[in-house]
Amino acid sequence: MGHATILRSRAVAGAFTGPAVKALMPGSYIRLSVADSGTGMDAETAKRAVEPFYSTKGIGKGTGLGLSMVHGLAAQLGGALEIDSKPGLGTRIDLFLPISQARTTEVEVLGPVANDHRKRGRALVVDDEEFVRMATCNMLEELGYDTVEAGTGREAEQLLRTGEVIDVVVTDHLMPGMTGAELARTIRATWPRLPVLLVSGYADAEGIAADLPRLAKPFRQAELGQRLAEMARTDASAA
Repeated sequence: MGHATILRSRAVAGAFTGPAVKALMPGSYIRLSVADSGTGMDAETAKRAVEPFYSTKGIGKGTGLGLSMVHGLAAQLGGALEIDSKPGLGTRIDLFLPISQARTTEVEVLGPVANDHRKRGRALVVDDEEFVRMATCNMLEELGYDTVEAGTGREAEQLLRTGEVIDVVVTDHLMPGMTGAELARTIRATWPRLPVLLVSGYADAEGIAADLPRLAKPFRQAELGQRLAEMARTDASAA
């Protein structure tokens, strides 16, 4: 079941106690609430539910991106997401979105807007799960990378063979056809100076070279950025 209400900032602060809600700027918000009477979540699960790739469904049964994407969208819009859940008592999720007071106007488009997306380089993101690719690309773009996507290892290899300029490859390991580890071996043999970061779960480490940089799922943006920075330092010292 679900419903929507309009709240002023004082009403929001008084009725809801989550840190994200308390941090909302003064103003008016619409609250969208969705509740169920299911099994609920314990405190630790509810706390981590908005983390990218975090899921309790097991490997291959969920991407762990649904709540993460909604949470990220709300934050970008100046809103918040709050989860109230207890084991055996179901879950309620409240989404707070600011109400705009501005009038819509037509804006003349003068031309392309310059940007420095590529200040950290260009990353090739390889994953057969579209939503996972999207989330990883969003993280990388916020870290200052330009991104290119490939849905399979073979597609990534073909893209590299066209001469596409890529500075780093971030690839999932378990994919149909060519695995991430196989793609990494191909890249090392053909483009030995191109760094590869392999994303894998703890249970799928078989066949991965011990010296191949790896990032374990689930991961946060800060962990992704730290791992890429470590790889860059290693490459610089080896040059």
